Amino acid sequence: MKKVCYRVLRRYKFQVMKNYKQHLEIEGFAVDTPYLRLGKNGELVVKKGYAWDGPSGPTVDTMDFMRGSLVHDALYQLIRMEEIPYTYREYADKLLKNICREDGMSKIRSWYVYQAVKRFGGASAEPGSEKPAKIICAPG
Repeated sequence: MKKVCYRVLRRYKFQVMKNYKQHLEIEGFAVDTPYLRLGKNGELVVKKGYAWDGPSGPTVDTMDFMRGSLVHDALYQLIRMEEIPYTYREYADKLLKNICREDGMSKIRSWYVYQAVKRFGGASAEPGSEKPAKIICAPG
């Protein structure tokens, strides 16, 4: 029997099926990870295969929340990895609200979403809080 190794996904619900690009007001950083790329010109590329947990907290996964949650999670991950400074957390939170509004979310709900990440999202963006993946190799 051949050995198989796999990764345990603890909290992810969704996976990007093709590259997604978003222009950001974050310039001057050159980051290239297996699943995220941020160009010096502010272009964020969330690469095919990137997994994220969707909208967090006591909420419903709706279409007007998905794109915003993807970009927000990608930015928080870059902050946790210390690829961009923690000071961009506020920008990420406001961008989440703006993308949700662009995608049709009501003003009231987008305000609530923004308030929730502003008040409770800090620990999720803390540098060094990225938990390593658990990798299991079955004997073979």
